[in-house]
Amino acid sequence: MSDEAPHIPGFMQQMGESITKTSRTLDPAQMAAFFTAILTAKRIYVTGAGRSGLVAKAFALRLMHLGYDSYVVGETITPAFQKGDTLVIFSGSGETPSIVSIGGTARELSGTICVITAMPDSRIGMMADLIVNLGDPTGTYLHDKNSYEVLQLTGKYRSITSAFAPLGTMFETMALVFSDAVISALMEAKKDEIAQIQDRLSNVE
Repeated sequence: MSDEAPHIPGFMQQMGESITKTSRTLDPAQMAAFFTAILTAKRIYVTGAGRSGLVAKAFALRLMHLGYDSYVVGETITPAFQKGDTLVIFSGSGETPSIVSIGGTARELSGTICVITAMPDSRIGMMADLIVNLGDPTGTYLHDKNSYEVLQLTGKYRSITSAFAPLGTMFETMALVFSDAVISALMEAKKDEIAQIQDRLSNVE
């Protein structure tokens, strides 16, 4: 077997080009509203299923580094959600049952719901106070309305598709890039010094 990794650089370039192309189609008003909501939030909770959940956790970690009270829904040390708290949901399909339930609970508790999604007309999208629609450039969610759990159970959440990227990956990658861009904008707005951020990094590992 060859030690070379065929096509990997090309796939990386295609993904990068897709991200660049999609970023130019995003709604400036949606992005501005999300930025303002996060900038002024007191306590921020994040959630998502599967790899979207990993993106959510990364966002929560970066928010903590900036001095926010940020929490991941479902973690053992996460405090009770209260009126006025902000929930940020990462969900490509917007239909994952467990995340729909979390959003419904946040709505009942009079929280602010922000949704990062590829399907703004989904159940999660319909309950949101504000949405950032990252689009569905590979048609992943448009062509398969099943939830993340259903895709996992039926074996449809596979690693290779005709869209050259793993199923859902372009949404998740775009969500990670978008959330990191928001963090960069927050750093600029809050004028956090690098030294201050470093003081919040884990030092007991």
